[in-house]
Amino acid sequence: MTMLSNLTPIPELYVSYDSAQKLKVEAGDLKSLDLTPRQICDLELLMNGGFNPLKGFLSEADYNGVVDNMRLADGQLWPMPITLDVSDAFAEKLELGEDIALRDQEGVILATMTVTDRWEPNKSREAEKVFGADDSAHPAVNYLHNTAGKIYLGGPVTGIQQPVHYDFRGRRDTPNELRAYFRKLGWRRIVAFQTRNPLHRAHQELTFRAAKEAQANLLIHPVVGMTKPGDVDHFTRVRCYEAVLDKYPAATTTMSLLNLAMRMAGPREAVWHGLIRANHGCTHFIVGRDHAGPGKNSAGEDFYGPYDAQDLYRANQSEIGCEMVDFKHMVYVQERAQYEPNDEIADKDDVTVLNISGTELRRRLAEGLEIPEWFSFPEVVKELRRTKPPRSQQGFTVFFTGFSGSGKSTIANALMVKLMEMGGRPVTLLDGDIVRKNLSSELGFSKEHRDLNIRRIGYVASEITKNGGIAICAPIAPYATTRRAVREDVEAYGAFVEVHVATTIEECERRDRKGLYKLAREGKIKEFTGISDPYDVPEGSELRIETENVDVDNCAHQVLLKLEQMGLIGLS
Repeated sequence: MTMLSNLTPIPELYVSYDSAQKLKVEAGDLKSLDLTPRQICDLELLMNGGFNPLKGFLSEADYNGVVDNMRLADGQLWPMPITLDVSDAFAEKLELGEDIALRDQEGVILATMTVTDRWEPNKSREAEKVFGADDSAHPAVNYLHNTAGKIYLGGPVTGIQQPVHYDFRGRRDTPNELRAYFRKLGWRRIVAFQTRNPLHRAHQELTFRAAKEAQANLLIHPVVGMTKPGDVDHFTRVRCYEAVLDKYPAATTTMSLLNLAMRMAGPREAVWHGLIRANHGCTHFIVGRDHAGPGKNSAGEDFYGPYDAQDLYRANQSEIGCEMVDFKHMVYVQERAQYEPNDEIADKDDVTVLNISGTELRRRLAEGLEIPEWFSFPEVVKELRRTKPPRSQQGFTVFFTGFSGSGKSTIANALMVKLMEMGGRPVTLLDGDIVRKNLSSELGFSKEHRDLNIRRIGYVASEITKNGGIAICAPIAPYATTRRAVREDVEAYGAFVEVHVATTIEECERRDRKGLYKLAREGKIKEFTGISDPYDVPEGSELRIETENVDVDNCAHQVLLKLEQMGLIGLS
């Protein structure tokens, strides 16, 4: 009897152990690139066959085909550009045909790559085609324009060793390890469940039903690479998954962790996830409502329709090689004490339908409110509460932005004193001048240096927030993209409260205690915000403060009231 194709080994890009040892020595003479966390995720799945049929980072021809019509140059289905983005400066040093060493962030060599292609992509076009809109509200589009390097390199990869993971090692499997496991257990049909969130009862019901419908074994296959900014960290999520695994029949269910950097690309992402699961030996794949959707666009509407992902998957299913199990929105029917698909409840008007959205769950966790047993398992809630105590016990950052002389530092100082008077959490003031002296003394005032200064402030603020303290920042921070990056850094650990000190440039110039505006007008200070350099007026600030004819105490009190309203402090 022939072995099922989903269980036979698939090609990997690794060389033998002896060749790897030899390559490691030879790589000492090669130009090196330290990869970003996202590039390391991509490289791992290239090397272990998770991105089969790719043999390396996309060539320019493959990239164009993928962006335009989800096809590699040879016509094979592939929906996601897997590109090696680098800086101009690095790209300029390379000759085509040259080998480079790909290293992790500690400098450990993971692979070599032969650079066959080098080009500057049209990133706006990539955003439009792949993500549906060139809109920076989409995390992957924001990454594309504001984080990724300007030049793409393409070429085949030779794998030397896999990236090291010190966490949950027993739960991580390559595609071939999973295929061998399924072979060993005699599993023929396997349905995969993709998740980047903790599992609650609705998910359990959905996965039970999917396995039943497909008459298949179940692989819970959560993503532990990079997900969406603001998601629950993977350590907490994996502890949650482990807490609910015993609710599943052990003989028909297993769990494995996938080190994937998600792009949140909705329909294309669903097709991509299906191809990756087919490589891992799965025969079926659950595609839910708004699969891998990133939330709202700049106009406040969803990026993708709720069933766009299912439609695109269905259209390409025969080539994906992994059958779709499409799933509806599951809700709890109180009278029957069970979960049912929302659009299959015939007596909707006569029963009580209960549901808690992700936003509502976060609110209840933040405010320490009850999370009902029908919604989630006590073990999961306990894990989530360990990581996310009520907001009034979490660290947070207050980030003042405004022109020089607007009153940011004065209000920040007053706020610091008021918060210290209340007690309970350590308070740190990261004022512009203090930071310049202690963190950024070597930096000038070019756009690049000012950005770097703000990113440093954001890093320190995120560490303070992570450790339960309060960070108060008061830089000018003129650029919206940099403020957004700092917000994302901080919001991984706690609340970020942006306060726009909206004093007019005329009033700031009238105050001009340091005489800086006068020097800027005379051209003695170059690139001065508001005079010879732009200031992006914040649009989504949590609070806007007018300082003209308002005393400092009142301004600081407005911030306190905002913090109380957000549940971060109690004024009682």
